[in-house]
Amino acid sequence: MDTTNIKNPDYFHKVVDCQWACPAHTPVPEYIRKIAAGRFDEAYMINWKSNVFPGILGRTCDRPCEPACRRGRVEASNLERPEPVAICRLKRVAADMKSGVKSMMPKRPSHYNGKRIACIGAGPSSLTVARDLAPLGYEVTIFDRDHRPGGMIWSQIPRFRLPMEVIDEEVGYILDLGVRFEQRHVESMKAMLEERFDAIFVGTGAPKGRDLDLPGRSEASANIHVGIQWLASVSFGHREQIGSRVIVLGGGNTAMDCCRTARRLGGEDVKVIVRSGFEEMKASPWEKEDAMHEGIPILNYLVPTAFVHENGKLIGMRFDRVVAQFDDKGRRKLVSAGEPEQFFPCDDVLIAVGQENAFPWIESDAGIDFDEWGMPRLDPKSFQSSLPQVFFGGDAAFGPKNIIWAVAHGHDAAISIHKHLEGSDLLDRPLAGMSLMSQKMGIHEWSYDNEILPDKRHKVMWADVEVTLKNVSMEVELGFDPASAWKEAQRCLNCDVQTVFEAKLCIECDACVDICPMDCISFVPDGDEADLRTRLKAPATNTSQDLYISKGLKTNRVMAKDEDVCLHCGLCAERCPTGAWDMQKSLIQMVHATELECSKRHAGVALVEA
Repeated sequence: MDTTNIKNPDYFHKVVDCQWACPAHTPVPEYIRKIAAGRFDEAYMINWKSNVFPGILGRTCDRPCEPACRRGRVEASNLERPEPVAICRLKRVAADMKSGVKSMMPKRPSHYNGKRIACIGAGPSSLTVARDLAPLGYEVTIFDRDHRPGGMIWSQIPRFRLPMEVIDEEVGYILDLGVRFEQRHVESMKAMLEERFDAIFVGTGAPKGRDLDLPGRSEASANIHVGIQWLASVSFGHREQIGSRVIVLGGGNTAMDCCRTARRLGGEDVKVIVRSGFEEMKASPWEKEDAMHEGIPILNYLVPTAFVHENGKLIGMRFDRVVAQFDDKGRRKLVSAGEPEQFFPCDDVLIAVGQENAFPWIESDAGIDFDEWGMPRLDPKSFQSSLPQVFFGGDAAFGPKNIIWAVAHGHDAAISIHKHLEGSDLLDRPLAGMSLMSQKMGIHEWSYDNEILPDKRHKVMWADVEVTLKNVSMEVELGFDPASAWKEAQRCLNCDVQTVFEAKLCIECDACVDICPMDCISFVPDGDEADLRTRLKAPATNTSQDLYISKGLKTNRVMAKDEDVCLHCGLCAERCPTGAWDMQKSLIQMVHATELECSKRHAGVALVEA
């Protein structure tokens, strides 16, 4: 195999599985160590630089980092229940326990650079674009039809999950950079183009909830509600009650928000009914757990067939039970179980079966091309549309995803907008920065804690269920206390502290092989990757994680290390008699528009305290 190039930032970036899995590439181990040290302001700012909304995401993130967490994978390899580090909840710790981060934020420019940018929609992608570009002197205005910025963050996520003060605080940090917010329902792209903005970013989300065209839908429409619109009406204060018997249709996170909100607005018999199996539901596992914790049953493999009404008054729904069948390629098909239809009585139905994009305000002759599904044709790297000064991001770009993806889109779109206005190549993307720093303090001592604790994942505290079910605005999950936060932070394996091997110092004593608790180090004759993976001390079966291959040794062997199961414990480096192994902390820093070198037109922009 080819020798591993550890100077390539992507190599060690992929080894830090949590950071690699995060769409915004947050340096997770770095901020967890800050939390363990009680340096909460620094931990918050590490998050803020990458993901913009630590307090919001610490409560609502879809957590792609956690399934990727090495801790869970190592526990699974030991035939234990995989329990990744509670990365998301530790992010919240940084937000809840910080004390004075305002002075650490970028400063508002003393004057603008003459370029005006419009962000349509005040959701997470637009706010990220604004945050990245405002410090560079751009005059950024965010337009939204609602009276406050935040988009779906505040209109569709219930207050018992995300308090309003958390939203206001983190949106406020962005507005403090000089970003303007204007409540305006944009009804025409051509009209916006006539306002002579130098660039326009469209971050309007996926605002259209899918409906169900079933018998009885129109007749009983007074008590049938589309989920995201219904949640927004609750957030706006327009709806304060619901019938006692409620059916929620759908298996995603919106369905979980709908059923839990319904319980707080008077629903006594609330159930979620899903056409798929429990494991196939799109809702995050913890969202399903939270709903069931509040006494809400989830019924699976039931397909709705009709809304049942009497003289226009909804009285229930009929369902057909289905079973899953799979073809030779593993593709699933739901077929009727051949049982009689089931009837469930109800007073209200909430439909949460998906969302769609809608751009009725963008005229067909505005110069923006759309595909056959009504989605804008964009460059997948730059997010630029067929109209060069118009960019898209978040759900508006490629369909519904989540907040952390919207943030990642915002970062990329901000770079593109900056390059477009500088007249440079939009596809010349900045490379991630990487630094490697030895953690040696002595011959066999390291400046990081490499003790591996056997602790299982720590639980967060919850408010009393009976109390929270009576108050739609009372936060349910209370987060970690300082002691639990410290204990959970200790579970992190410090995956960013890398084992670095120097072949010329190796005497091939194999002491590192003997001491490795995971059998992930081998010294073997070289070969192609498929063959090599089978000849290691413990076969390396996860091909998504690279092998670390050294230069050739004196015995014509190579050192081959399976990065997939390495604990980063440092025992190999402690045992090595020649110092061939070192423990070096890698820091991967993604480059955002704020860090790009400004052109001469921006060189004179002075920064002052906001």
